[in-house]
Amino acid sequence: MKISFIGLGQMGCPMATNLLRAHPGLMVSSSSGRAYPELAALGAVTTDDRQMLAASDIVFLSLPDDAVVEVVLFAADGIAQWMRPGSIVVDTSTIGYSQTLEIERRLAARQVGFMDAPVSGMASRAAAGTLTAMCGGSEKVFAAIEPYLRSMASNILHMGPVGSGQLTKLINQLLFDINCAALAEILPMAVKLGLDAEKITAVVNSGTGRSHASECFLPHILENEFGNGYPLRHAYKDLVHGAQLSAQMGIPLPVLAAATATYQTALLQGHGDLDKGAMIKVYEQLLGVEFRSRQDR
Repeated sequence: MKISFIGLGQMGCPMATNLLRAHPGLMVSSSSGRAYPELAALGAVTTDDRQMLAASDIVFLSLPDDAVVEVVLFAADGIAQWMRPGSIVVDTSTIGYSQTLEIERRLAARQVGFMDAPVSGMASRAAAGTLTAMCGGSEKVFAAIEPYLRSMASNILHMGPVGSGQLTKLINQLLFDINCAALAEILPMAVKLGLDAEKITAVVNSGTGRSHASECFLPHILENEFGNGYPLRHAYKDLVHGAQLSAQMGIPLPVLAAATATYQTALLQGHGDLDKGAMIKVYEQLLGVEFRSRQDR
């Protein structure tokens, strides 16, 4: 069985590393090539030759957005044109629901199988091989790829037909995004009213206000660290996808719309390369305070 992995970024590189350990001879490819030495040292075959990649039985993708997935699969030198009937594309990227359905349609016309399998868990869990994978596609394709996903994820769920994985990931991400925006809005108010940031963090992270967002970001915010997660400018695509579904389906999402305004303000203020915790800077600036530890202040 020939396996390839395209996309070696923050999530893709540790995922490919774990897949390689379980399946020696993995072929890997990246637009930057930065991870090639590391993976080659572990026995991976590194290549930028798309025809070689397309000769694989299963091709995993871990790419930043819809546009890059489109190029890798369907551009003039895209791999889809060379893939054999019966081969499979597994997209672990986070992209739009509508585009996912279109990818499946175009690959099916070539008799190439497809599964959307976005993952959740950040880079630390990618390195540990304990991601959650949410899969959309046929039972047959899921059965074929599940053993390989086991190398990268400890929680693997077949959510339904193609697109179900992306929809599940979107639901999870939007809840996380709303939590991050809520922290950014409320916590500077606590400091403005005279409360201590460290003590507020202790209360929130041991009380009913606790969330994965608070546990993940508040300790870093206190230390003025904003480079420990996915950059805001990339994360914004989830909010765009949520707004698109809201408009297409006529489903009101007022809380999401309010959270989106905070993200947009953070991006306009130039915080796009920082993590989601940096949204707190929007309200810190507005209120003239900082939510930091006493030492850092």
